[in-house]
Amino acid sequence: MSIFKLYFKSNLLIRILVALVLGAILGLIFQDAPKIVAVLTPLGELFVRLLKMIVVPVIASTLIVGASSIAPSQLGRIGVKTMLYYTITSIAAILIGLGVGAVIKPGLGLQLVSEMATDGKVAEAPSMLKILLEIVPTNPIGVIAEGQVLPMIFFCLMFGIALAFGKDSDDDNVKKSSETVYSFVDGVSQAMFKIVGWVMQYAPIGVFALIFIVFSKNGAAAFGSLASVTGAVYLGLALQVVLVYCVTCALFKLSPLTFLRKVRPAMITAFVTRSSGATLPVSIQTAESMGVPKNVYSFGLPVGSTMNMDGTTVYLGVCAIFIANAVGMPLTPDQMMTVTLTAVLAAVGTAGVPGAGAIMLLMVLESVGLPVEAGSAVAVAYGMILGIEALLDMGRTSMNVVGDVAGVAIVAKHEKTLDEKVWHS
Repeated sequence: MSIFKLYFKSNLLIRILVALVLGAILGLIFQDAPKIVAVLTPLGELFVRLLKMIVVPVIASTLIVGASSIAPSQLGRIGVKTMLYYTITSIAAILIGLGVGAVIKPGLGLQLVSEMATDGKVAEAPSMLKILLEIVPTNPIGVIAEGQVLPMIFFCLMFGIALAFGKDSDDDNVKKSSETVYSFVDGVSQAMFKIVGWVMQYAPIGVFALIFIVFSKNGAAAFGSLASVTGAVYLGLALQVVLVYCVTCALFKLSPLTFLRKVRPAMITAFVTRSSGATLPVSIQTAESMGVPKNVYSFGLPVGSTMNMDGTTVYLGVCAIFIANAVGMPLTPDQMMTVTLTAVLAAVGTAGVPGAGAIMLLMVLESVGLPVEAGSAVAVAYGMILGIEALLDMGRTSMNVVGDVAGVAIVAKHEKTLDEKVWHS
């Protein structure tokens, strides 16, 4: 009994990292060990099935809650500018992630094959026009039941926005009904958070099984792939800072060096805590130290902590390319465009979900015809990403927060309400 207590009381991050290291070491020691692989295969498959179980209800509920959390009355000039900025930087982030992945090509040549791996599903690449048309579902309940990613996202966003207008209605009956529906969906979302927490308690076991199989079958070559995907993600994050935030600051005649100096406390706090929400008080202090007025940051920062996911979108681009390369099915240009659409649309409501990046990655892979199915090579590659998830999460969360602060500073500057004296202090 004491072993179980020790397991559940110890830090989850440490448990997953230990599982990664042990799985890699033992996998290298026991090369081509079919009997051990046969024992561990069900443990890895169980983890994949648990993840598949939660992804649709988590995404659907949190997207609706996220989209309906902003009252339309707040979406004035400042709100529109803030949301527009966040959308543009999110698009830039996913393009940077895909660009870095295309240049570095993480996972290329790994050719994951194991006894639990089968050939991944290859989807016929539809035309871009067809992709855009099929975003609008003809049967919303059907696409949610089938897990069709882009149509599900579109419908949930529309439903959430309609709910936001209902909550803001002058008609008491409409307002009360909308608030009731919102409370129900929020309750579903909270229940899913709890289930996600339970699934993550099993994560170290699942990660150990998946990583062991990878290293048992592929040997030391897997180390280079993990290093390349980690380096590619952090390079993408650095490029997002330099090419997007610093350049934007310069365009609006704000010193990039001053921005980097002042945003450092929020950046470090987010890196350590891995939580945009927990960093919010520090982000507010950072915005005040830049001279951003309260009417700008009081809207932009809370919204950004749940809807602005620049770091996560960089991560999605790199990891999607890594997994596609690792299973021998590199992404086509059309598939890359689908990744872009999926990541930007899904960013609206999933930032507050525990393990948000890993859950969004499931959606992105599904959207390009690389579903994480139990027993597939894609599942093995996804397990490799989960093994280094914590390390990647620190960087992407830090970047999410930096993007939030940059957004409110730029909006304040454009509104001519930024206190220049405080900025230069």
